[in-house]
Amino acid sequence: MLDRFLRANPEVRVELVVEDRLVDIAAVGCDAGIRYGEHLAQDMIAVPIGPPSQRVAAAAAPAYLDPRDTPRHPNDLLLHDCIRLRFSSGTLVAWAFEKDGVAITVDPPGRLIIGVDAASAAIDLACRGCGIIVTFENWLQPFLGTGVLRPVLSDWWPEFEGPQLYFSNRFMPAPLRAFVNLVKDETARPTIVP
Repeated sequence: MLDRFLRANPEVRVELVVEDRLVDIAAVGCDAGIRYGEHLAQDMIAVPIGPPSQRVAAAAAPAYLDPRDTPRHPNDLLLHDCIRLRFSSGTLVAWAFEKDGVAITVDPPGRLIIGVDAASAAIDLACRGCGIIVTFENWLQPFLGTGVLRPVLSDWWPEFEGPQLYFSNRFMPAPLRAFVNLVKDETARPTIVP
């Protein structure tokens, strides 16, 4: 969306700040932010900016899975080489799964631990057979679609609400209003699946 916004508004300058920790957008001088619903402050306005829902997926390369027993339950992950992602706060990204109303979180030790800002490197290492990775399904989909990665525990992948563009209800600069309008137009369009 940002590329279309910049083409339509050549006079606007945009600065992106990427943080994996929760920050007060007003305190750091930002007009808006993107978060998931559970982390939105009560006094903010939010509009969907991505897919309406997402899933967390587990995957590994055939080279990793073929000589091993494929996990059938999330607890089986404790016996595998796992590629974990860590937030800058030091917290490891939780591995939460859900099936038939049963939710379970596992905390495998992680043979490889990589900062979330380098998630693409973690996915690359999974593609090279270094272990099982758990992250956003849409990040893994290109590799799942080509067979470079295979799904693991796909019947346990939890679904959650997609990301939200959020901003203060006190003041909306004209460029932000234009971007919000573009986001609303984009998300209102029906998705055509071939």
